[in-house]
Amino acid sequence: MMTEERHSQPSMDTVLDALENQYRRRVLVALLEHNPQDAADPKTPSDSELADEDLETLRIYMTHTHLPKLEVSGFIEWDRDTNSIRKGPNFDEIQPLLELMQNHADELPDGWL
Repeated sequence: MMTEERHSQPSMDTVLDALENQYRRRVLVALLEHNPQDAADPKTPSDSELADEDLETLRIYMTHTHLPKLEVSGFIEWDRDTNSIRKGPNFDEIQPLLELMQNHADELPDGWL
């Protein structure tokens, strides 16, 4: 299995892998409008509330899975000391797809974001 070099230009597979998960999509779309973001505040569905244990589970997944995956791909830079994220060196590579999805949100399936 080949591994990508950290922050090399992402392949289409890497871009689609980053967009595969709803929480990673939320982080990336949030960065379109507000850069940087607080990584301690996982992007949860605005129309539902999570139980405390579900929110804690989400924070664990964000810390150990989602944010590291986005960081390795170069889509975000994650400062663990301040727990903030900002656009990474490869964010421009994924931005057109994010904007396309955001501009056509009414045409996408429910729950895409």
